[in-house]
Amino acid sequence: MFNDYIFNPRRPRQREKIRDYGPYPFITNIEDLARRNRFFRVALWTGEYLQLTLMSIDVGDDIGLEMHNNLDQFIRIERGQGLVLMGDERDYLDYRARVYDGYVVFIPAGTWHNLINTGRTPLKLYSIYAPPEHPHGTVQERKEDAEEFYEQ
Repeated sequence: MFNDYIFNPRRPRQREKIRDYGPYPFITNIEDLARRNRFFRVALWTGEYLQLTLMSIDVGDDIGLEMHNNLDQFIRIERGQGLVLMGDERDYLDYRARVYDGYVVFIPAGTWHNLINTGRTPLKLYSIYAPPEHPHGTVQERKEDAEEFYEQ
């Protein structure tokens, strides 16, 4: 069963499908998958205590202002540039930083935050939630799909 999910070093150029591989062992080139992803959000690995999602934020768009009460979040930028806004209050985001390829963002539980794509190409990133935030197998092709899902 595990052999279907383990990276094969003899075939390193074999491309994994972008889908949720959790909770099974999984090894991949995260930079490659993050850069190939074209969906707003895709759960790549969901376990009991941790989740990794890929995101692609369109030019001029953003993740959307949000706050997670009971989880910490980690974001790594793989391609593009953006502006991160964070703060303790929804209307007072006093922590701001420009981010580019290779930057990471740590968002403590209870912190309001947003990430705006300020570049000329889609912003490619991956995000780790502990514990998981989205249902196993989440695929949201567009930001509007995510907004619809969470309004329900």
